[in-house]
Amino acid sequence: MTVGDDMDDLKKNMVDALNTHFGDEGKTFELEDIKVRIDLPSLFEYYKEINAANLSRRIGMNRALLAQYINGIKTPSATQVNRILEGIKSLGRELSRLEIA
Repeated sequence: MTVGDDMDDLKKNMVDALNTHFGDEGKTFELEDIKVRIDLPSLFEYYKEINAANLSRRIGMNRALLAQYINGIKTPSATQVNRILEGIKSLGRELSRLEIA
């Protein structure tokens, strides 16, 4: 098991752990080899900056339904997961283009 202060730190620590574990076998891992998959409850727990109520409004999803997905009460379909993820990515792209005066 490994931990990190943020996602980049976690991935670096995962690479170190994998290389330590598999080093005797001649296998090496790079950051590009690491893909982190996270479920919705963990996503919203880790990224507390994402406001579920505002995200639901932004993507046109019922607020209560999104809350049920986040709390693990209901399991979203692949289509719903994609809708939520695309909403988050869209917000990220929009924020990355901002300039502050």
